[in-house]
Amino acid sequence: MARGSEPNRKRQAHDARREKILAAVRTVCVQDGLSRLSVSAVAKHAGCTRSLFYHYFPTKEDAFDALIDESIDTFVEQLVEWNAQRIAGDIEGSLDSAAELLKRLILKRDDEFSQSLFSGSNSALYASFVHRVADRTARYICESTVVDFASSHEVRIDHLYETFYVLITGLIMYVRTHPDVDTETIKDIVASTLHIEGYTKKYPDRRPER
Repeated sequence: MARGSEPNRKRQAHDARREKILAAVRTVCVQDGLSRLSVSAVAKHAGCTRSLFYHYFPTKEDAFDALIDESIDTFVEQLVEWNAQRIAGDIEGSLDSAAELLKRLILKRDDEFSQSLFSGSNSALYASFVHRVADRTARYICESTVVDFASSHEVRIDHLYETFYVLITGLIMYVRTHPDVDTETIKDIVASTLHIEGYTKKYPDRRPER
C-alpha cells in the first residue's frame, strides 16, 4: 500500500459517518417536521451516539446549515450545467430553458427536505434558505452569463447583483404560490426585469438600437 493511502481512507470513513448523520437529519426533518428535530432522534435513526453527532455538528442548527448547503449546491450545479449547455447568442433559447429550469428547481418534487424549506413552515429557515439560494445564484450569473452577454450586447440594468437577487427571491415566492404558472410567463418576467425582452420574438420592437 502506498504511503499516505491509509489517512485518506480514514478521512473517507469520517466523511461517510458524517453523511450518514446528515441523511438521518434529513429523514427526521421530513418525517417529523423541521421544528421537531432533536439530536436524540437523529442519533437513534443514524445508529450513533449523541457525542458522535456533536463531533461533526456542534448544534442541530449546524446540521441544518449543512443540509441547506447541500440543497443549494444541487441548485447551483444545475444552473452551471444550464450555463454550459446554452448556445451562445441564442438569447431567447436561453430564456426558454432558464424559465423551465427555474420552475423545475423551485417545485422540485423529489427532494422532500428542500420542499419543506420552500414551504415556509419555519419562517427563519425559509428566509435563510431563500437568501442563500438567491445570493449564490445571483453571484454566479453575474460572474458568468452576464459577462458573456456583455461581450456582445449592452447591459441595460444597473445594480446587477441586486437586480438578480430581487428577481430570484420574487420568482421563488411567486412560483411557490402559483405552481401552475406557465414557463412563458416566467420567461416574460425574467426578460422584462433584465430589459432583454427585445431579443425575443414577442417584443422585437423593444430591441435596442446598435
